[in-house]
Amino acid sequence: MPVKHESLVHPQGRGGNQRQNCGNVSQQVCLVFEQCARGRSRLLEIYESRDYLRKKVTVFQSLFLSACEKRQSVKSVYIGHYVLPPASVQDEVRNVVGRLIWECEDEQSVAQGCHETQDDFSEMEVSRSNFESSNTDSSEGEAPVCDLLQGYPVTNMQTGYVSMDSLQKYSEVLLRMHSVGICGSDVHYWQHGRIGDFVVREPMVLGHEAAGQVVEVGSAVKHLKVGDRVAIEPGVPREMDEFFKNGRYNLSPTIFFCATPPDHGNLCRYYKHNANFCYKLPDNVTFEEGALIEPLSVGIHACRRAGVALGSTVLICGAGPIGLVCLLVAKAMGASKVVITDLSPERLTMAKDLGADFQLTVKRADGAQQLAKTVEDMLGAPPHITIECTGVESSIQTAIYATRSGGVVVLVGLGSEMATVPLIHAALKEVDIRGVLRYCNTWPMAINMLASGKVNVKPLVTHRFPLEQAVEAFDTTRQGVGIKVMLKCDQSDQNP
Repeated sequence: MPVKHESLVHPQGRGGNQRQNCGNVSQQVCLVFEQCARGRSRLLEIYESRDYLRKKVTVFQSLFLSACEKRQSVKSVYIGHYVLPPASVQDEVRNVVGRLIWECEDEQSVAQGCHETQDDFSEMEVSRSNFESSNTDSSEGEAPVCDLLQGYPVTNMQTGYVSMDSLQKYSEVLLRMHSVGICGSDVHYWQHGRIGDFVVREPMVLGHEAAGQVVEVGSAVKHLKVGDRVAIEPGVPREMDEFFKNGRYNLSPTIFFCATPPDHGNLCRYYKHNANFCYKLPDNVTFEEGALIEPLSVGIHACRRAGVALGSTVLICGAGPIGLVCLLVAKAMGASKVVITDLSPERLTMAKDLGADFQLTVKRADGAQQLAKTVEDMLGAPPHITIECTGVESSIQTAIYATRSGGVVVLVGLGSEMATVPLIHAALKEVDIRGVLRYCNTWPMAINMLASGKVNVKPLVTHRFPLEQAVEAFDTTRQGVGIKVMLKCDQSDQNP
């Protein structure tokens, strides 16, 4: 299917203002980050392009302009057309086209092998020539491996086209993105280029707290239709391994996850995702609430892992977005008393408004055992459960000291790889220490919580920005201002 390209446009001037006439197009803006040489400065910039989204076409195109020092593991890149098929379906694509075009070694041969198909776009001029020497294994008369790949530009670019109609079991949907929340991990990748073992080695689109509207459906999709509003679960298993079979697919080492290297996120105008991990939103649940299902799911998974039940007493360390959703879920699951701690009085005020029974302002000089005694005094006894949401070493120590014998400490926050903790103290009290990795099987429960009114996440959104102001939005999150910053991706609808 031929597609006419438009030269890259950089709204801040670096790309110039020249645009080719692309006819009837849908505009797409993608967010990427640029890390300068030696890591001395870091920028978030918006790059604008135009892209055909009709006829169920998957397009990937990137122009690599420069690279930072190898030590930084980050490339500087301007991204143009960008609707990349998730890795979860790339194997299926390979079965149809042989190889993805960005895997081919000889760009010129691939370009020559791609030829034009007659359809609604036949009026567009696309260069074509006969397939020659790049597919030496193909017998005469057979279709070349790139038979479905059209109009490949060869000047330092990579572009792939695959017709969804040609994939008999295609189970994706194309979404017009509406609301995407900024997570602390997005900011961390922007600032540092890595989180633990997840290192940004190639250009990466950010964003994984998202909701949008279906504009195209694959032929195998039965539960969604064009016009449906959906919340996106960003983690999609790539294979049916033991974790998938046990219902704990979040632990699969090969899982696709939005905005986690090397997988791309969904902070853009249009995005494709596995339909099985898109959940239809009820009419009384807004797009922003749909986007907030992602952090709410962390709270659900943490409370499940902790065993929160009717009458539980709970200590939550940290009143940031994750601590607050853990508070909301714990109360919804029946916790009788919840203490929440934080350095910020403003965040503790928000926690009080959301239902926290006790708020404890922490000072950096406070000792872990001292804070544990204060929590016990507030509750009248040590808590059954502590949910640690900061990742700070001293806070983990407080969690262990504070939890009653036979209780549970759940570690949600991610800090340094190594931490000094009173492990023998935990062992002698038989305190179970449990980890949390994202979530699994939480979206249906979260949607029911929101639709029924049992949980209200609307107050968490304190700042909103259009996608064009993403730099300012990210800087607001970096500075710790407010609670949740939401980016609005649909130019025609900036409502919640």
